[in-house]
Amino acid sequence: MITITIPNPDVTIVQRKQEMGADAAPIKPVYGFIDLHEIPRDKGGIILFYNNKDELLFAGKARKLRPRVKKHFDDSVSPIKDHRNEVNKISVIVIEDPMEREIYETYIINTQRAKYNVDKVFFE
Repeated sequence: MITITIPNPDVTIVQRKQEMGADAAPIKPVYGFIDLHEIPRDKGGIILFYNNKDELLFAGKARKLRPRVKKHFDDSVSPIKDHRNEVNKISVIVIEDPMEREIYETYIINTQRAKYNVDKVFFE
């Protein structure tokens, strides 16, 4: 038997409501997230989208993390296109090796039963 341990996320950002007034954050939210800049731009890894109940909605992999996260919110063919309003938290795990990304993505989808993944699903 093979034992796989999912690494802890390197970055986790949570959606915040835009505050009004003098103490409001000077950063304009992108899709409700003001910390999107914390996600590495030129590193590969796994992207995990969660709802406000901390249930995994979707797991994906990317060669470049930040552009791929943004694409999930802009793209008309993204698997979460009809569920973007459910996303409350995004976690990323930096994994540079493409083969390792593939293994972790498939493992996470099936052990955490990602709600909107349709490919690589072995549970029913």
